[in-house]
Order: sequence, then C-alpha cells, then structure tokens
Amino acid sequence: MNYLLVENLSKTYGEKQLFRNITFGIDAGQKVALVAKNGTGKSTLLNIIMGQDIPDEGKVTMRKDIQVSYLPQAPQMSEYDTVLDTIFNSSNRYIQAVKDYELSLENINHAHTPQTQQALEKAIEQIDALNAWNFESTIKEILSRLDIRNLNTPISHLSGGQRKKVALSKALIEKNDLLILDEPTNHLDIAMIEWLEEFLLQAKTTLLMVTHDRYFLDNICDEIIEIEHENAYRYRGKYAYYIEKKAERIAAEKAETAKAKNLYRTELEWMRRMPQARGGKAKARIDAFYELKEKASKRFAEKQAGFSVKSERLGSKILEINNLSFSYPDGKLMLDDFSYTFKRGERIGVVGANGSGKSTFLKLIMEQLRPTQGRIVKGQTIKYGYYSQDGLKPDPQKRVIDIIKDYAERVELNNGADISVSQFLLHFGFSATTQYAYYENLSGGEKRKLHLLITLIQNPNFLILDEPTNDFDIETLNLLEDFLLNFSGCLLIVSHDRYFLNKIADHLFIFQGNGKVKDYYGAYTEYRREAHEQQSANTIATPKVSEPQRPKRAVTKLSYKEKKELESLETEIAELEAEKQQIETTLSSGSLSDNEELVRLSNRFSELMNLIDEKTNRWLELSEKEASLSA
Repeated sequence: MNYLLVENLSKTYGEKQLFRNITFGIDAGQKVALVAKNGTGKSTLLNIIMGQDIPDEGKVTMRKDIQVSYLPQAPQMSEYDTVLDTIFNSSNRYIQAVKDYELSLENINHAHTPQTQQALEKAIEQIDALNAWNFESTIKEILSRLDIRNLNTPISHLSGGQRKKVALSKALIEKNDLLILDEPTNHLDIAMIEWLEEFLLQAKTTLLMVTHDRYFLDNICDEIIEIEHENAYRYRGKYAYYIEKKAERIAAEKAETAKAKNLYRTELEWMRRMPQARGGKAKARIDAFYELKEKASKRFAEKQAGFSVKSERLGSKILEINNLSFSYPDGKLMLDDFSYTFKRGERIGVVGANGSGKSTFLKLIMEQLRPTQGRIVKGQTIKYGYYSQDGLKPDPQKRVIDIIKDYAERVELNNGADISVSQFLLHFGFSATTQYAYYENLSGGEKRKLHLLITLIQNPNFLILDEPTNDFDIETLNLLEDFLLNFSGCLLIVSHDRYFLNKIADHLFIFQGNGKVKDYYGAYTEYRREAHEQQSANTIATPKVSEPQRPKRAVTKLSYKEKKELESLETEIAELEAEKQQIETTLSSGSLSDNEELVRLSNRFSELMNLIDEKTNRWLELSEKEASLSA
C-alpha cells in the first residue's frame, strides 16, 4: 500500500539547483533514511512533502486516509503556549479522543443532562475503537525518556534543544501512520538515542527520516535515499550496503563518462566543420551532441588524501586538573573533586546525560567559568581550538571566503606545506560557488561546519570540540574523522554520535551525574558492553565467604513476608484485571442511563489502570528477585 509518492520534483533556490525531476515512493511499513550533503535540499524536500514549501515542478501525492506527524529541523511554536499546550495542540485522533473524554467527564460533573451523557458515551466509544485506554501511560513514558518534566513551562523559556525535544515528543505521541523526522537525534544524549531506536523499531508506523547518525540509521532503516548531483538514488539495504553500492554506481558512471568523452572528441570535430542543420538527421545529430557534451562534462569529487593542519609544539607540561569542583548558584553540583593530568596525543571522548556537566567542564577548562574549588594548571605551550555549541556570529551579509580570511589567508599543514583557505574549504565540501555565498544563505549544517573549520585553521595543539557532529552530513563526518585521526595534538570531544566516538576516542570521561566522572580507558561500545554485563551481574546474589569459618549458605529464596506478598499480588492483579474488563464492557455497551454511575465507573476505570500498573511493577520486582536467588 503506497503512502507517499514524489513525482518529477524539482526545486531551485536562486541560482542553485537543489534537485531535478526526482521520483520515489514510500509504502506502508517501510523505514527509509534520507541522506545528502549539507545544503543540497533534504529539509527543503521534507517541507515540500508536508506542503510547507512549493516545488518548481512535479507533485507530491499523499494517501488521503492516513495521518502524518512531522518533526522539522527548526520547529515553530507559539511563544505564549506551555509545553502541555504545544504537545496536545493536535488534530491527531488519539489525542483528540483523550481530550474529548476528559472534557466530557468535566462537563457531566457540572451538568447531568442527556447531551452531556451522550457526549461521554460517544467519547468512550471512540477510545474503545482506537484501543486508547493505555495511551496516557505511553505519553508519560515518552515525556520521561526525553526528560520533559515541567509541562507548564512556557515555550519562550526553552532553549533550542529543549524545543526540539518537545516537538519530537509531540510527533511520537501522535502515533500516526507516517512519521517524517528531520534530524531526530540532534540535542539528545546517547541514552535517549538508544531508547528512541528501540521505540521506532517497535512502532508499527511508516518512517521517513533525515539523519547522519550512522549507528541510528543502521539500527532502524533498511532503505536509504540519497540526493546527489540533483538526482535521487535509492539503496535497499543498510549503511554498509549503501557504501558498497554507491561505490559501484560511481565506478559505472565514471566508465560511462569516459566513454562519452571519447565519443565527444569525434563529434566535436564534426561540429567544428559547422554543419548546416538543414536535414532532419543533421539536426538530430547536433541535438545529440549537446546531450553528449553534458554527459562528458560530468565531474566526480575525488577522495582526497587525509591531512592535518600544523599544530603548535606541545611542551612536556600540558594540562593539569587538580581536585576540581563546580556548583551553580542554585546549588546544582556539576563536578565533584575531579583530577586528571593530560598526556601528549590523547583523544578523549566526553559522554553523559544532558545536563550532567559536559559543556560546563569544557567551559571551566576554557576559563569561561570559575571553579568552586580546585584549580586548572595550563602548560605554557598550549594553544586551544574551542568549538562551542554557541556557534559563530559573523556579519550575515559577509561572504564565506571573507569570513574565513579574517582568521587566516593560508593554512599551514603538518608536512610543512601550506594551502589557501579556499582549498581548505573545498576539501570540506564548500564549492567555489558556496565560498562566495553570503553567510545568511548557508544551511544550518554549513554554518556549523564553517565554525568548525575556523577552529581548525588556527593551528591549535589542543582541540576542544562540543558536539561537533550535529547537523553534519555523512561525507563531512568521514572527512572530519580522517582529519582528527591525523591530528597530532590533544583532543577532548563531547559527542552523542557513537560511530564517531568509537572511531576517534580511545579513552572516555563518563559524566554520571551529581558531579561524578568515571575515567574509562577504551571505546564507547566496550564501555556499554561492560556496563551491561555489570548490571546483569549485580542482579545475581553472591554469598560472602569468610575463611577459615564455614561458608554461610546462600539465600536461595524469598523471605516468608515477600513470598506471601508475591502470592497476594498475583490474586489482586487478577481481580483488578477482571474488574477493569467488566467496567470496560459496561462502558462500551451504551446501556448506562444513570449519569452518576457513568461518571463513577469512568473514574474507577482510571483508578484501576494506575493500581494495576503499580502492583504489576511490584510483582515483576519480586519475581525477578526470586529468579535471581534461585539461579
């Protein structure tokens, strides 16, 4: 069953052609990733699909009987609404059913009339039809996992990252047939990303998403659409399959272009003799010549050898952190008695939940914040390169090439050579045309990339990068990884991109909350595996043995009180489930005529849902304990 059909779509901004005559479709159940370089029209394409932009040519056909949720790259929200208002301001059938039910209950409590009774019965029928009685618990889980706590906070008080999470939660809560997501992992920490992966894998929704998170893409999607050279290419496989087949496609296109060039030389000689296009055959040959010329002129971006900028020499003393602590004025502890001495050539990844202190730690090193206790001793030869989340703030009417020339005219390389800043920009995907574009016309990813390149060209020997992978396309990430692997100085990188961390960092600072930092030597996947194994081991009770005394017998069963509680819970849950089923049957029968009884049963149904959840959680806790003790 086809949900979405894009036919011969074309779009141009100014002189820049984003895509031309692209066609693809998405069927029910498919999970598709959309990838492309920054500035080539991914977000524009999604906006056109959602009717928020207009194509130059072509059309988009959406199946009429489906509902769609959309997470744009930069969500627009009313500054006067609260988080709760924003999430529930939706025409989604599930949300509307719950809102109608709550409103009907409120109305019937104020006035018992045939009209309010009829409205409540209709609302109950709608929730029954959608099987939405458990919808509230789903909402609570999504909000909790994305760390959205105070629902009465005005949108105007939220940061850009918090707004994106609110918009993401709304898209997930709406539980629609087709979910379209533009960079859903931006501003999420790794724990949130891993939860989102599991959520989307279990969801029965159809998915189209823009993402550059390679692990996230690989774990969720089994199809990839790439926009390149104004065309759309489809790969029915995972990320590794996409890399393999793209290389095969480019090799075939290069062979075809080489063949066209040979034929072009022959046809060019004929054209130089200035044929008179009087006959039909001659005119057709001339028309074919210009098509051949376009094909023979096709250029391919050659993979350039990795290189690194020259770094200032690092002395023997680099950076010492001694008993560092920091708390904000509200008393929130971000760092507690942390010490570390950096060594030459270290590549350290910084991970942890949002708000655990990662960016605060970097600001302390950069002396943008003063520690509460302890001190940081910097070596005399250190030259920092600091890429922050605050971004670059140049004159928006200034051209890209002029902005970067404010910092350097040429870039010194480690091998003693140097290149122009224009060549450096070109290596990282800024074409000659883009280099002369105004800053305000760049995409979000291009602006962040320019900020990063300005950080890199100033010959630092200690790079501090705070979320450098947000909004970057896959090609830029690969180039950045190669660059950093050739960098001879120290690296300190905050990132939620697991693929990037595994490739770059061989040592981690893990911010665990409450000021605690775990110093771990190894890659992120190794840490996750060990943490999972440790968590599993902690569920098994190991008896302690004191020598030379006889070992005590291990506890292999629940206490008498716990055993009785477990048996009682099984009975109670069964009784509650039976009562819930009976009320559900009564409410959906439409036979109730007593308004007060209708309200009472509706309230009791909600109470039963909470009781069942509470008692089931306790039953699971005791059951798991019993199983671990018996193992």
